[in-house]
Formats: sequence, structure tokens, C-alpha cells
Amino acid sequence: MYTAKEIITLDPDKPKASAVAVVGNKILAVGSLEELKAAVGDQQYTINNTFDDKVIIPGLIAQHDHPLLSSLAMMSEIIAIEDWVLPNKTSLAANNQEEYRQRLKEANKQLKTEDELLFSWGYHPSFHGPLTRSDLDKLSSTRPIIIWHRSCHEFFLNSYALNTLGIDEDFVSKFSKAAKEQSNLSEGHFWEQGLFAIVPKTIPYLATPERLHEGLELTQKFYHTNGVTLACEPGGLYSEKLQEAENAVLSKPSSPFRFYFIPDGKSIFGLYPENTILETEKTLDWCHGMTTMLPKKVKLFADGAIYSLAIQLRDPYINGNFKGEWIMDPDIFAQAFQVYWDAEYQIHIHVNGDAGLDMLLNNLEANMRRNPRYDHRMVVVHFAVSDKDQVKRIKRLGAIVSGNPYYVTALADMYSKEGLGPERADNMVRMADVEKAHISFSYHSDMPMAPGQPLFLMDCGVNRTTRSGRVAGKEQRVSREGALKAVTIEAAYSLGLEEEVGSIETGKLANFTILADNPISCKASEIKNIPIWGTIHEGRLFPIDHSNNVTGSTGCIANENSYTVMMEMEEHKDHNHEHGSGSCVCTLNRRFSHALADKLEQ
Repeated sequence: MYTAKEIITLDPDKPKASAVAVVGNKILAVGSLEELKAAVGDQQYTINNTFDDKVIIPGLIAQHDHPLLSSLAMMSEIIAIEDWVLPNKTSLAANNQEEYRQRLKEANKQLKTEDELLFSWGYHPSFHGPLTRSDLDKLSSTRPIIIWHRSCHEFFLNSYALNTLGIDEDFVSKFSKAAKEQSNLSEGHFWEQGLFAIVPKTIPYLATPERLHEGLELTQKFYHTNGVTLACEPGGLYSEKLQEAENAVLSKPSSPFRFYFIPDGKSIFGLYPENTILETEKTLDWCHGMTTMLPKKVKLFADGAIYSLAIQLRDPYINGNFKGEWIMDPDIFAQAFQVYWDAEYQIHIHVNGDAGLDMLLNNLEANMRRNPRYDHRMVVVHFAVSDKDQVKRIKRLGAIVSGNPYYVTALADMYSKEGLGPERADNMVRMADVEKAHISFSYHSDMPMAPGQPLFLMDCGVNRTTRSGRVAGKEQRVSREGALKAVTIEAAYSLGLEEEVGSIETGKLANFTILADNPISCKASEIKNIPIWGTIHEGRLFPIDHSNNVTGSTGCIANENSYTVMMEMEEHKDHNHEHGSGSCVCTLNRRFSHALADKLEQ
């Protein structure tokens, strides 16, 4: 029996308690200590008072993240536009060109050997100024230098790296027309399709098995120090060998959380249009131990990425050379959607623009009319730009929403001035409208696109504070309880796991996150800063070892400006429905996976 200052159960029949009884991995009873004693009768019990000054909440859930990409970013030299607080180090922001160049010089000097790789992530030209092959050559002509853009969509290489990897004029001449247009060999710059074209050479070089393994262990610790008791990657790696590389760390019995995966329907349908469901079901055997491939669920993709402003919009972009892209062509999307719909799959769909959302909802409505399904729980994923009429339509069609509230924090200021304009930018992720419509909604980070920190996501949704400190779309701020549900019970609901986890109720798994304060009643601006004692996962205690935290703070709490953009991998290169600027981190994941899978085969 665990006693606490307060237990937030998220059980509507008993929303608060002061004690919870656990037997094995399950919750036996919830209430006051006296009620628990009466419930167990003559059964032996032990009272644990460790949390008498703490608040117990349902175990936090990371609903949509990418562990392999995250691990690669964490293992790089991070020089970004915001502070990064990780379990093993703190990387302070480089706020301008001078700071960035100085940090690069320092990183170069700290390497032990003359030819050791310098791999850095976080560069952004709007903050750090232009960067070319010549600039990197001046830094070093005796070691390979690879700079990864903060968006993950661009590489910058020095001459030594280009020569080492065999990226020369002859190699570039074999690129597709689009890849050639998005490459500049003389400047060592490759973006979008150009980046994809050099992935087979760069990623195996960057992501050695040792680096991947260490990065996954670091990512695992990152999740734990942020109170996560369950995580999921929708549309992850369509590669059994890479899945096993993840399993090597995440499936161990000692893991403090379970990691679930949802198959990438885009790749599977592209490769096996005649045997889509059979091939999807084969992936169920790829996981074991503490990793699980969720059955009867799949991930599809609509339009492009919000970070690159490649989303499909009803009204044009206000300025700039932005262009909406489809990650899956609409006709291909419609075919894949119908195949999975008729097989009674729950479909999670990446979508960012309001025109992309129209396409998605049109498909949902057409299939509901053709082949009606009850409780289909189709998930609108990311939900960057939308309109009020679409919220009503989502409600009418029985869909649910999983949004990334960090878009507002990170992008509203910038996109108010370029691309979207103030009205669309400030109302990104209009989750208060969703909440008022009584539509189930959850939050996710899409790590590395935002920090995999559920309390931070809560903070973003409740406060909607931008990088400049202003409040964007204040009418779209959600309730405290709604935000907590979004990273617990509603996240579980979106994954079909609400009968097992997400609230503190009799019969559910004993998954708890232990906090120093109540996120529903504390000062709103302090939600993200609440210290985390640790977790209880299926009855096992996992305190956080704060002695190794380099900042002395609790866990890896990012500051308001800290958004985690890391990496991911790909697989089947013969799937040809990719679009350049429409690519998102999930697409990058598949591209990188293919290169790594080939390396593992070798």
C-alpha cells in the first residue's frame, strides 16, 4: 500500500485518493488507507510511506516518438538554437553566428585524434548565418565534418568528409533531377531529395552499431527521467533488423517502461499492394519482451511537414517560396486507407495542413458511408493547421486527435510573419476547440521534433507561450485536467490501451509517475518544472538517479525554448511515392532505416 500527499486517479468515480494498493503488477484498490485496509481484510500487506510528501499521477505516456532518430541526435555534438538538457550533458544554445562558430571550433579542438569525425546537430541559418564547405574546410582539412540541420532535412559536409564517403561529381551526376536540384556539391550542401541521395553513404558512417546502442540507452534514460511509463512509435521502421537493434535495448526486462510500435502502412502498401494486410501482420513477430508491435493498427501519411512549411493549405501561403506537398499521393492514400479500413484497422494519419485534413476527412467519410464502422478511432496526427468547421466534422465522423502542442511554442512567432500569417499561426493545434467539442485528444512530441517530455507538452498546451514570451491563440489553451489526460488516459485511448493503463483504477496495471507537485493545481507556468521522483512501472519502483544529472535539476527538463529535433531511419528505397519538401521526420526515419538495414545485412 502506497500512501501519498495526493493521488490524482483520473477515474471519474473516484478522482482523488490518498492511498493505492498494489499486488504484483496490478492495482488492487484505491482510496484512503482505512478503505484499503478494509478491502484487503486478512491478507498480509506492507505500508510504504515514501511518497507522503509527493503526488502520484497515472503513469505518463509518450504517445508518438522516434527512438532511433532521437538516439542519433543525442549522440551528436549538439549546437542548437536552444538549450538541451540531457541525462549525460547540457548543451547550451548558440544564439548567433559568432557563438555558433566558436562552439564548432571548441568541439573540433576537443576531439582526441586528428581524423576523428565531428558530427553536429542543431545548426539553423536564420540564427547561425550561412555555412558552406569552405567554412568547414577552414575549421579542419584533416577530419570529416558533417553538420546536420536542426530540421533534420539538410547536411553540410567538408571536403574531407566528401572525399572519404566518395561523394563527388560522378556520384552526384547519377542523382535524379530533383536530387540534383537540391544538391550543391561545391558548397557541400545537400537538402531534401539531395539529402536522401547521400543517405546510403552518410548514415552507416554516422550510425555505427556502438553509437546506436549507446544512443538508445541514453534515449531510454531520457524517457525515464521525464516520468514516462509507456511509449509508442507509430509508423516506425519497416526493417526487422533495425527493429531488433531497438529491441536490444528497449526489450530488456529491466526497462522502466514498455515501448509499443505501430507498422508503417505507407511502406508496406507501396511494396505489397496485393498482400498488404498479410505483410503488415508479419511485423507482429518482430518485437518481444518489453517491446510490442500493436495489432490491427497502422500509420499512413497525408501532407508534408510543418517545420518545412510543406503542408497542404486551403488558402495560399502569405509569402516565401513555400509549397504544399503530399507524402502519399491522394490516390495512393485512398487505396491504402480503404485496404486497412476494410480490414478493421485503427488508422493513425500524419496530417498538418487544413487542405490535407480535408483530404483525410473526405476519405474517412467516404469509407464510413461505404462500410460503416463503430469505434474506429481514426487518429488525426499532428493537427497543425485546421479550421473550426473541421473540428465539427472530426466530431461527426467519430475521429480523435493527437496533436503536437509544441508547434505553437516553437513556430508561432516565426510563422506569424512568414508562411502562415498571424491568424493561422496563432491558432495552430486548436485543441481547446477539440476539448469543447468533447473529442478525445492526446498530446505527443514526435521526438525529436519536440522534447519527449509529457509535462513539457502539458505546459505547452495549457499556456501556449511562444519563444518570445507572448501567448499565441489564448482561446485555444486547454484545461489543466484535459492536458493531463492528454498524456495519460487519452493517450492510452488513442492506442487502444485504456483498459490497461492511463488512470489509477482497480484492475489496471500499476503504472504511476511520482511528482513533487500537482500539475492541475500548481502555478500554470511551473508545470514543466515539476520535479519528478521517478516511476512505478507494473508494480516495480524506478527512482530517478539525480546524482548523474549534470545540471543538478530533476530529470531532463527542457526550458521553454528547448525543442528536441533528432533523427530517424528508413528502409525500402524502391518505394517511390516520396516528395522532396514534403518529407517529415517520419519519412526521414524510413530513409535512414534503409541505409542502416543495408549496413546490418553486410
